Amino acid sequence: MAKRVLGIAVVGIGGAVGTTMAAGIELLKKGLIGTDGLPLAELKVDGLAEYTDIVFAGWDLFSDHLAKAAEEHDVLTHKQFVAVEDALKQLKPWAAVGDERFLSLIDGENKLVTKGHRATIEKLRTDLAEFKRRCGSAVVINLASTEKLADEGNEILNSIESFERALDDDSSDISPAMLYAYAAIAEGVPYGNFTPSLAADIPALILLSEKNNVPIAGKDGKTGQTFIKTVLAPALKARALHVDGWYSTNILGNRDGLALSNEDSLASKVKTKSSVLDEILGYDVDDHIVDIRYYRPRGDNKEAWDNIDISGFLGRPMQIKVNFLCKDSILAAPLAIEIARCLDLAKQRGEGGIQDQLSVFFKLPMTKSGKPEQAFHKQEAMLLDWLS
Repeated sequence: MAKRVLGIAVVGIGGAVGTTMAAGIELLKKGLIGTDGLPLAELKVDGLAEYTDIVFAGWDLFSDHLAKAAEEHDVLTHKQFVAVEDALKQLKPWAAVGDERFLSLIDGENKLVTKGHRATIEKLRTDLAEFKRRCGSAVVINLASTEKLADEGNEILNSIESFERALDDDSSDISPAMLYAYAAIAEGVPYGNFTPSLAADIPALILLSEKNNVPIAGKDGKTGQTFIKTVLAPALKARALHVDGWYSTNILGNRDGLALSNEDSLASKVKTKSSVLDEILGYDVDDHIVDIRYYRPRGDNKEAWDNIDISGFLGRPMQIKVNFLCKDSILAAPLAIEIARCLDLAKQRGEGGIQDQLSVFFKLPMTKSGKPEQAFHKQEAMLLDWLS
């Protein structure tokens, strides 16, 4: 029997996370690293793709092959880079969709040139169809830089019919993220949104994913600060410690950080990061502040700092301080890989539409009910139950 290969098509494959994903899988294939950081590595589940059976392709606004991109992002050690340099040189991004109205600070020369939304979608679907023929099965993961906060109440997003008409009219309200999501779902390819951008979570594309029986999940990968928040907040609730205020700040200097220095893109990110606390605790935290700053010298080395003010017995105030110095892509890349493996498994099982069980991977999980579970331990239990 021929070996089953899973192809992961990445939107923004030339970014720090995309290159780290590809490099990590190549290093695993060579036996040069272990599976630390890959949450599902110890599980044996029928149909879940082996890490060493994964291949990559994808779109990016920058045309550099992935070896050059990885060298620029400087996430890998020198030994790791040398070991996978030749393999990464073989990965050259497909031309990507670019629109400065949605993302003004990140622009490159490898831009898809088409006449209208329909032609753009046709090209994206052609890329995916060819990739599927090469791999056997494919998943799309959106790792592109964060787009501006879109109007979720726009009526063109509310039904398949209205969205189709908006595509025909080349509506300026349709973003690149939506075009990628539509193309994937129309092509029957599972789609995961690791970004805060509005994409497959609009009603029209949720309905399309159900109609076409295509698994979708998102949004905004839960990697660092929000991961810690969804672990700590349930513990504080369990001890009846009242959260009076929670100040969260981030500094990072990679391409994602640069995109977030635009206020419109930042608004998208802050929305997903701010949503978790009230839902876990069951009350509004009046002084929940989330601040994100682009700080170029840090590169991919992100610092997340939290100050938590709590009240306990007798109303006495206390504080918790957390300083998480992490590598953004080292946390994000393995999660994006696991999301792709799970979406592929859902596809094999015939489970289309929103995949609630993948909530553990996201800051603002898509759920069928529209009311996501945010507590990390409950999310993890939901995923493990599905996998078993």
